[in-house]
Amino acid sequence: MFYRFIRMLVNFIYTILFRLKTEGTENIPATGPVILCANHISVLDPPTVGIRIKRPVKFMAKEELFAKPILGVIIRNLGAFPVKRGGVSKESIKHTLTILREGNVLGIFPEGTTKGTTGGMGKKGVASFALKTGAAVVPVAIIGKYKLFQQVVVKYGKPVDLSEFDSGSSEDLELATEKIMAVIRAMIAEHQRK
Repeated sequence: MFYRFIRMLVNFIYTILFRLKTEGTENIPATGPVILCANHISVLDPPTVGIRIKRPVKFMAKEELFAKPILGVIIRNLGAFPVKRGGVSKESIKHTLTILREGNVLGIFPEGTTKGTTGGMGKKGVASFALKTGAAVVPVAIIGKYKLFQQVVVKYGKPVDLSEFDSGSSEDLELATEKIMAVIRAMIAEHQRK
């Protein structure tokens, strides 16, 4: 109930302030584990990725955010969970795998920090989580600059096939991550050509 209320409220705000437009939500599986894998351009990205889809999305968030009295309560109730700066703990990894094995949707920004609109190098955790749980990896391209009354577009692509990397070796995880990031970059480039 709380999640739905906040989602509707933020959706209304983003629609007015950023003229938020979404495309390709039909590419998100209706059931089963899903990883929404997006480029990262702003601290405003997590709601942008999740507010227009029907399924609740859980995000990793830096530990410091949970120490803020009001914000900490809100993001915890929205399903976010803390990770320590500088690395992901074993506890966070275990929690992430549990979320996916229970058939939920997880939102991840493989770049880790904001990189701009073209997409930087991704960290290989997303590929590892997907291969260990069988989660569908849906590439998400966030396009825009969050300037008032200028449009931000979110594109959800078709799930990326990672079956060729199922050995799970370090090299395969890097290649799988690069494949995901390449799809996101291609989605951004295609939009910019229009």
